[in-house]
Amino acid sequence: MGQFQSLSESEMEIMRVIWDAGSPVTAAELLELFSHKGWKIQTMSTFLSRLVEKGVLSVERRGRSNFYTPAVTEQGYQKLEARRLVDEHYHGDLLDFLAAFYGGEPLKKEELDTLRRWFEQEAEHAD
Repeated sequence: MGQFQSLSESEMEIMRVIWDAGSPVTAAELLELFSHKGWKIQTMSTFLSRLVEKGVLSVERRGRSNFYTPAVTEQGYQKLEARRLVDEHYHGDLLDFLAAFYGGEPLKKEELDTLRRWFEQEAEHAD
């Protein structure tokens, strides 16, 4: 994927539709799904080109149409976005991120139990 680039709000909307589609989609199909936005085909084509450039979307030419499929899963994108957030805003320090996220508020017992189990699993994989 090269260097990770975050998606804009509109790009995320498009990707969510593509992730949910479960099969390749065309620009025309997407344009119909987003008709409420009033976008023209050129606008949709620009978004799709950017998504391909960012490495989150793959394109395959079939006849006269381009078919678009995700190049990364939604969970994969979320993982990359989370890592970017921690790296850029918290100098890669996950503990600083968690401290800022909770801001001194106490965690619920269920949250602590879930975190504890997650850290235990991660520690097993680190050995």
